[in-house]
Amino acid sequence: MSQAGPRIKHRVSYFHDAEAGQFYLGPSHPMKPHRVQLAHQLILGYELHNKMICFRPHRASDAEIKKFHTEEYVDFLLTINPDNMDMMSAQMKEHNVGFVGQYDCPVFDGIFPFCQLQAGGSLDGAAKLIDGSADIAVNWSGGLHHAKRNEASGFCYINDAVLAILEMLKFFPRVLYIDIDVHHGDGVEEAFYLTDRVMCVSLHKYDGNFFPQTGDIVENGEGKGKFYSINVPLNDGIDDETYEQMFKPIIRAVMGTYDPKAIVLQCGADSLAGDRLGVFNLSVKAHGDCVAFVKSFNIPTLVVGGGGYTIRNVARCWAYETSLCCDTQVSNDLPWSEYWHYFAPSYQLHADLRPKEWAYAENRNTQQDLDKIRIEVLEKIRGLQGAPSVQMKEMPPAFFVDMDSEDEDMLTDEQKRVRNMERAIYASNEYYPSRTEFKGAEEATKEEVAAANGEEAGA
Repeated sequence: MSQAGPRIKHRVSYFHDAEAGQFYLGPSHPMKPHRVQLAHQLILGYELHNKMICFRPHRASDAEIKKFHTEEYVDFLLTINPDNMDMMSAQMKEHNVGFVGQYDCPVFDGIFPFCQLQAGGSLDGAAKLIDGSADIAVNWSGGLHHAKRNEASGFCYINDAVLAILEMLKFFPRVLYIDIDVHHGDGVEEAFYLTDRVMCVSLHKYDGNFFPQTGDIVENGEGKGKFYSINVPLNDGIDDETYEQMFKPIIRAVMGTYDPKAIVLQCGADSLAGDRLGVFNLSVKAHGDCVAFVKSFNIPTLVVGGGGYTIRNVARCWAYETSLCCDTQVSNDLPWSEYWHYFAPSYQLHADLRPKEWAYAENRNTQQDLDKIRIEVLEKIRGLQGAPSVQMKEMPPAFFVDMDSEDEDMLTDEQKRVRNMERAIYASNEYYPSRTEFKGAEEATKEEVAAANGEEAGA
């Protein structure tokens, strides 16, 4: 049973590529990838790179991205660009991608390389946790939690969190996904709605109208996944004290009951006060307290970004949370960088996050409402009666062994056997709608398929 453990020095792997901050979704679009570069400059200025092992992530291949997303959708992302989009209107409509100003997910130059870097960082982070070379892996370019299997959504084109979790499930029997973005983590929840091997916990604004219009407390999962989706719907203006009243007891109960062996923590910074699209009143300190609390359980954790649209505050938040991952105290005075002017007039880490003309939203979360939600959620968690067991046998190869792209004649019999076993990893109640997607699965033996799924061969 997981519980907060003694303080230990955590080994941190950090993934960043400067190119990730150079993409541009359009002048009126609120998503500014440049925010990642601002955060990175603060991290360098605080000399946190000396406390971590830093990597440039690989670009995820289309085969890797197709581990979750459909072949048709990935091929569309590979093909679409501003020059040919007029000829692909039907595909754009199907995949929820379109013109700037008309769609949340516009077509822009470099759309697929953008996706590759986001996915690559999270897959690389998952690999470091799997091989035991890191306790915490950080990819601030990731956390794109709205993307679905066959379509973009909410500024998210691919779902790096789902891809990373699928990779982690090859080694870890249970993975916990925690989401502190102001928006519901609907894409991740949907991917794992029918399984008990992933528990999704999301604290977010919900009133039936706020994007993505999902995440009510009654959305709990189905089948084997019943009660393994935990939604904590909140109202406008929640502040540090009341957010902590919800977050810590619920996460503590989840840790004790579910006993996760790995965690993906989505740290969307649009839950901060003063965010362009957010409605909460959290400070950088309170947002970081969530990271510190999860970290205290000493479970392998992939930390990813997410939303956040007032970019100076996003940078403050993610730099501070990087310092927490590194067990390093940093000054409230921000270090100088070429982006120094972004942080005027305070030039401080823990600054007043509100624009000059902006007032804090009224906290519409009454104590009575919060108590009712917390009690209902805790009762659901207690009703799970312990962690689900999973039989783990032979582990398939890591994601970067991409034998799908190799010439068939160049593969050894053993490579073909392992490749076909990996293709056959499925469960009828988990991530994929049909076994027919796994071409070549019939070549794996019945025992290998069962082992890959953690089942007995005769089951």
